[in-house]
Amino acid sequence: MATTTSPAHGASPLSGSRHFVNRADHGDEIARVITFIFAASVVLITLLLVLSLWQGSALARHKFGFSFFVTQVWDPNAGIFGALPFIYGTLVTAVVSLLIAVPLGIGAAIFLAELAPARVSDTLEFFIDLLAAVPSVIYGVLGIFLIVPLMRSYIEPALKKTLGFIPLFQGPAYGIGFLTAGIVLAVMIIPYIISVSREVLLSVPRDQREAALSLGATRWESTWKVVVPFARTGIMGSIFLALARALGETMAVTMVIGNTPQISASLFASGYSIAAAIANEFNEASSPLHSQALIELGLVLFLLTFILNGIARLLIIATSQRGSGTANA
Repeated sequence: MATTTSPAHGASPLSGSRHFVNRADHGDEIARVITFIFAASVVLITLLLVLSLWQGSALARHKFGFSFFVTQVWDPNAGIFGALPFIYGTLVTAVVSLLIAVPLGIGAAIFLAELAPARVSDTLEFFIDLLAAVPSVIYGVLGIFLIVPLMRSYIEPALKKTLGFIPLFQGPAYGIGFLTAGIVLAVMIIPYIISVSREVLLSVPRDQREAALSLGATRWESTWKVVVPFARTGIMGSIFLALARALGETMAVTMVIGNTPQISASLFASGYSIAAAIANEFNEASSPLHSQALIELGLVLFLLTFILNGIARLLIIATSQRGSGTANA
């Protein structure tokens, strides 16, 4: 009678170990482990950063609790710390910058991706990348010597004369404040919006354009009614990336916002941002409570930008998958 033999239970681990040794001999397994360590270190650094900020702000968190986020007083001498003026200044300058940068950035991206000749598009994209690489302190210097005088002498008086009945454009025009900081931020984030939006628009399948053109649509109609709606998720991602960049900006805003911890309805008024407060006060913190209050501000800013960057990345990936057809695979 023929008998069948089954592999011993101990053969599988032995063969697996031999397989590992063979792969290690060729360097595959070693390379995989090393590169995995490199990739995991990024996550580890992020977690350590959050943990460090969390532990470093323990005293402020325990003393102020949630009131830290709604208190308007920031008085190191009295030991009273409220983050609301800094949160307000950060959000106002970011919103102003987006209101200016989004139309300009998306319009420029549409031109470069859909309407400009390839040579012109590539040349302008090179200069846009250069603008994105300029250090923020250079934009701050530009703001002090160019934008602030223009705001003080021409733009803010004109806005006050024509729109002075709106609380946003009331008060003395000193040239520094929320509006000036928002304009400087807009100049900084426009290259990010243009670059990312252009890549997203270029990822839209060509047959989408050709289908619209074959139905009698003009080039602009094809772009505005077909290409842009198809890429809107990725364009929103570029806006979120720009917003995260604006929220975390330090030097340029510090140089033109006025650095006054107050909440004002007027865009002409001086203000303060989270990043500017940390940069200005951390080295001169007069007490452990003062230092830990600044660290808690950093934790708030870190989590906010982390969430916004994550949302932006998901939106861009979603649009890229739609463009490549992998979303329906």
